[in-house]
Amino acid sequence: MHHPKQFAAIDLGSNSFRLQIARNDHGRPLPLITLKETVRLAAGLSEAGQLSGEICDEALAALQRFGTRLAGIPVSHVRAVATNTFRVASNIGDFLPLAERALGFPIEVINGHEEARLIYLGAAHSLPDGQLPRIVIDIGGGSTEIIVGRGFDAHWMASVQLGCVTWSQRYFPDGVITPERLAQAEAATHASLAPYLDELSRHGWQQVVGTSGTARSLADIVQLNGFGPFNLTAGSLARLREVLLRAGHVERVNLQGLRADRRPVLAGGFAIMAGMFAALQLEQMDITLGGLRDGVMYDLLHRAEGMKR
Repeated sequence: MHHPKQFAAIDLGSNSFRLQIARNDHGRPLPLITLKETVRLAAGLSEAGQLSGEICDEALAALQRFGTRLAGIPVSHVRAVATNTFRVASNIGDFLPLAERALGFPIEVINGHEEARLIYLGAAHSLPDGQLPRIVIDIGGGSTEIIVGRGFDAHWMASVQLGCVTWSQRYFPDGVITPERLAQAEAATHASLAPYLDELSRHGWQQVVGTSGTARSLADIVQLNGFGPFNLTAGSLARLREVLLRAGHVERVNLQGLRADRRPVLAGGFAIMAGMFAALQLEQMDITLGGLRDGVMYDLLHRAEGMKR
């Protein structure tokens, strides 16, 4: 069946793959299908930077499942973007053609700047159209994007090698959580952010917004366990830290809202978030549901509207 009025955005991240199919409702997406596959691609990278055969097989199976949902949608109405793990994997040249064949559509390995631009676009469309300068932060599986903008316009962007998958593997490889490991992971976060702090301070932002998996999952946990409303504060993170240290292992963490697919990357994601709060001297972070996949969709729709004109 041909679906000329449908559009599809695919986000191939380092922790999960996401697909959204939508109709164009006067320049805004009307979602029809939303799917997520937790592939955890970054966990399949060897020390030499090669994707393992097992993780490649898992990724290809997920892409084939996405591909069955995309049948009939014009190629010009589909955009699949791949992020940090696709950028850094040394054998991506061998894997990418197989991935495109499984999906049935081209896959664009975007750089950190384009990833940040699309994240901001998706976040901005899910926020009130205010003109306060703000920072949007997306802690992904392999990288963290930081964007300063106002309204729908991004003014400054950075992509930092900080990810909940990579940090969990590096500092909590066996799932054990100790004060020393948390301190090391948070100090490493601060060191990774250090080159950008002076530039960030010059932008005079008045709001901080978190989006995507880590920020949203931590905010869910905070709200469902009575640590605070659906946002993040220094106080709610301190309460969450106590729970993690008391448990001592990710498998013993007992928290409402902690999904099975987030448990393996909980400690790393928390350490990055806590380190970011310290480095930027944050007291509060608002949360939005708009992120990279939404930015890809809006970008597609804007292009389609431009072609009409």
